[in-house]
Amino acid sequence: MSARRRGLSVRVVVICSFLSFLKLASFAQTPAIQDPGEQAGCSTCHDQGQKLAKSAHVKAGCLECHPKHQAYPHPEGIPKPACATCHADVAADYSQSVHGQAAKKGNEAAPNCGVCHGDVHEVAHARSEAFRRTVPEICGMCHTDVVEQYKGSIHGKAVAAGNRDAPVCTDCHGEHKIFAPKNAQSTVNSAHIRDTCGRCHSDVKLARRYNLPLDRVTSFDQSYHGLAAEAGSQTVANCASCHGVHNILPSSDSASMINPANLPATCGKCHPGAGTRFAIGKIHWVEGKSEPAPVRMVRLFYIFIIPLTIGLMFLHHFGDFARKLIRLRLAPREASVIRPRPIKPELRMYGPERVQHLLLVLSFVVLVWTGFALKYPDGWWAQPLVMWESRWPVRGTIHRIAAVVMIGVAVIHVITLLFSRRLRNHWIDLFPRRADAVEALQMLFYNLGLRATKPAVSAHSYVEKAEYWAVVWGTFIMGLTGLMLWFVRYTLVWLPKEWLDVATAVHFYEAVLASLAILIWHFYTVIFDPDVYPVDPAWLTGFTVRKRSPHPPQHLPEPKPHAEEAASIEDAAKQQE
Repeated sequence: MSARRRGLSVRVVVICSFLSFLKLASFAQTPAIQDPGEQAGCSTCHDQGQKLAKSAHVKAGCLECHPKHQAYPHPEGIPKPACATCHADVAADYSQSVHGQAAKKGNEAAPNCGVCHGDVHEVAHARSEAFRRTVPEICGMCHTDVVEQYKGSIHGKAVAAGNRDAPVCTDCHGEHKIFAPKNAQSTVNSAHIRDTCGRCHSDVKLARRYNLPLDRVTSFDQSYHGLAAEAGSQTVANCASCHGVHNILPSSDSASMINPANLPATCGKCHPGAGTRFAIGKIHWVEGKSEPAPVRMVRLFYIFIIPLTIGLMFLHHFGDFARKLIRLRLAPREASVIRPRPIKPELRMYGPERVQHLLLVLSFVVLVWTGFALKYPDGWWAQPLVMWESRWPVRGTIHRIAAVVMIGVAVIHVITLLFSRRLRNHWIDLFPRRADAVEALQMLFYNLGLRATKPAVSAHSYVEKAEYWAVVWGTFIMGLTGLMLWFVRYTLVWLPKEWLDVATAVHFYEAVLASLAILIWHFYTVIFDPDVYPVDPAWLTGFTVRKRSPHPPQHLPEPKPHAEEAASIEDAAKQQE
């Protein structure tokens, strides 16, 4: 061979070697499945290579799942890697799920990765729309009846029509971490139904896209059912209780559980007889937006009357406090004179009245606490009651017990008035007169500095009369509306649901008005008034320290001072002499 030919051969070998090196280097940086040699070699005997190219495992090479198979014939006894090797988090979720637990117990019919995702070489992308449409069919392999109901529902029909936003099984039940509905961790547990449904039905974009009502979740949250569910009640009705579980249909469908013709049966599951005489009416409504007309009238009335009443009370007492502050602290002080205690202290409350008052105070405080805890379960002050709600309805139970006590006090009060002449004569002093309005107006003007002289005020003035008759009215109206809410089953049988909504609104606003009136009007009169501070003991001893009238009311007998009182009065008189 000539030197020229030898040189040419060397150059060819060098060039081929360099190209081969580049080719090997490029193969090293490319996924194994894309290796033409490997793919061609495996596909010679196996067609999985072609299937793999279209699956979610396209980036995984044959040798990643089939190690040591480069040689032929392939070695035997080499185990295939489990799915958990690459999908550890998913496998952990599956092991906790109802399916995983069934498999651990030896249930061979329990679904595994392959049952739901198919052959490992043909696994579809779980987030793809194609796979999502097949989810009901996959679940239907085991849950045939459930899937048939779902296919006939509004959700199933939407999915079949190609709606990508309509929920499938995994949207509600979860994907790998599926729990039984009774499990507290389940997304379809009664404690989580509201949040599961709310993921779509409180989504503003979805609601606008498909013209869905925006107030369904909000109105549920404001309702009795929603408030009870928020506090942890496991038995109160939720979305599925009324709309169904898998057979959810629009209200216009005659087979829908929420069709007007079917509402008596749906509501009757918890409230037997509801809607049998009157239509159930509107269920979902939001205060201030879509509320029924009677409820709107009640709300507007109280929005006007509460600020007006409480505002006038505040002005009256603030002016009274300011005048007494100036007189007691800022005005020149007179020389101190030892004055004997009055020989005839004024008796304001008899023994039976004090007992009734004490029971009234206790029941009122409990009613206010538990009542507002029912309305606002998230408040820190409500937590001592709410923390037990999942096991026992503490708030409602205690609230009703206090209500029975208050109603019982009202009944006892009426009985004592009927059978005791002494108490009846005392009650006559609290009966309203036309002069009370004049006294109240003149005193308000005086406290605000619009009148120069202080008006004469009756022994049992407009102050006590306003308190007494406010209690009478409040007990009656709160008792009536409270009984309607307590015995809701009978209310829905005999009255339309709007009456129940009105009763709920009146009960709430009256509670607000009563609570504010007690804080501003009664507490000032009995506690913070400088004339009686730190407290007027009339509710404890029956005698008041307030110097209101030189003589006790004409219907009350002149009380006899105790021996110790008489002795102290006599000693003070001697010292003064």
